[in-house]
Amino acid sequence: MNLTAIAIIALICWTIVKLTDRSKKVKPEASPKQADIHNQEMLHQLQSMQERIAVLEAIVTDEKYNLKREFDNLGRNKAA
Repeated sequence: MNLTAIAIIALICWTIVKLTDRSKKVKPEASPKQADIHNQEMLHQLQSMQERIAVLEAIVTDEKYNLKREFDNLGRNKAA
């Protein structure tokens, strides 16, 4: 083997070792303050989504919505 091949093999081995070492490192836990902030953000998003779902449920269960949908279906059936 020549010197270039040895250098390439050494570089490949070094890269493999570095990649495997990186995956073994344990990531530090988030501080309690950061976790609280994250939890508050998630609660806010959850409440927002619940409000949006309630609005959508009200729209879909509204009698006018059902009546409009039935009229649309009748119009499509006549056109066909």
